[in-house]
Amino acid sequence: MNQRSDAILERMMRLHPKVMDLVLDRVWRLLDALGNPQDALPPVIHIAGTNGKGSTQAMIRAGLEGAGQAVHAYTSPHLARFHERIRLAGKLISEEALSDILDECYRANGGEQITYFEITTCAALLAFARIPADYTLLEVGLGGRLDATNVVAKPALTIVTPVSIDHTQFLGDTIEQIAAEKAGIIKRGVPCVVGPQVDAALEVIEAQAAKLGAPLMAYGQQWHVWEEQGRLVYQDEQGLLDLPLPALPGAHQVQNAGAAVAALRSLGCGEEAAEAAMQNVQWPARMQRLRNGPLVDLAGRAELWLDGGHNASAGEALGRYLAGLPKRPTYLICGMLNTKDVRGYLRPLAPHVEHLSAVSIPEEVNTLPAADTAQAARDVGMTAFECDSVSEALGDIVAKDPDARILICGSLYLAGQILRENG
Repeated sequence: MNQRSDAILERMMRLHPKVMDLVLDRVWRLLDALGNPQDALPPVIHIAGTNGKGSTQAMIRAGLEGAGQAVHAYTSPHLARFHERIRLAGKLISEEALSDILDECYRANGGEQITYFEITTCAALLAFARIPADYTLLEVGLGGRLDATNVVAKPALTIVTPVSIDHTQFLGDTIEQIAAEKAGIIKRGVPCVVGPQVDAALEVIEAQAAKLGAPLMAYGQQWHVWEEQGRLVYQDEQGLLDLPLPALPGAHQVQNAGAAVAALRSLGCGEEAAEAAMQNVQWPARMQRLRNGPLVDLAGRAELWLDGGHNASAGEALGRYLAGLPKRPTYLICGMLNTKDVRGYLRPLAPHVEHLSAVSIPEEVNTLPAADTAQAARDVGMTAFECDSVSEALGDIVAKDPDARILICGSLYLAGQILRENG
């Protein structure tokens, strides 16, 4: 069903510059026209990184809310509906509030060129500034240094989750260059929690923090986390916590959970918040088991899973997770964007799957054609087929193997289509 916000968002898309350039000039101009709402936000926790940003943010939100705090949260991209990007004091923004705030930003922009992400980020900041809350969680869209979210002079805390190669056309093609962009959110004197990093990335982050006098809380130095006997054990200078494992599956979520707990401890939260972060977290399309809906009905006895990871590091995490599941023939239905390292993503998955069914992502202009995804899969040693749709691929797999494990994967945009289709 089309809503007023959809029409406004479509108008905003037409303001996009012809060439995509990462600068903050357009954002500063619009924020100034809006009365600089970024200066009136509840205390900000700003999160950058290549992998784990969304999961880490979701755990921090669950922890703060478990401790009775009201939390704004901004994340991207959305999966099923744009409203998911803006959470006001714990609740998704309403259609009326979203339409009004988008309209206000569209008018204030005066027809000037601005990217979709920039103008919608300004809308989120305006909404956050007008509703009381205890904290504001801001997830970076792309990079960090020149991201539209990087407009808060003095956040309460910054976080850099694991950095790996992604978005090379904008951020550089070495891990050092990409880490420098992510570390651009670090602010003078503001504590920074750092998730697990390769040495080259950590050196860049440490150098930036030292230059700005920002206290670092880095994995493997100021804090440690590991799984032991089905529990999560976290240790820092304040002592040891014995916690439930996070509700989000996968070994990589243990490290994301550690960063979330480090952040909560830095903000002065106790063990109750850390427990809530583990137990109450919800984050769709991160190895999410689909349990009802039309696609689940079509799958019959087969297990149906959904994951939105889309780069080489996500492929490695997914491969480790599949390796740890009970043995069962596993099939992939995969659609990806043409900006991603498809072979890098698929290579770690190859040993764990029977075959891959490649699809193009519906209604996505930057989809990689199914034929190209299938060829990339063959290049890394998989058996691969092309299909016209997820439903067709699902039907084909179940007809051959009714007890299959089926994972729909490769893109958050595909995951969003699936969540909408599966209702």
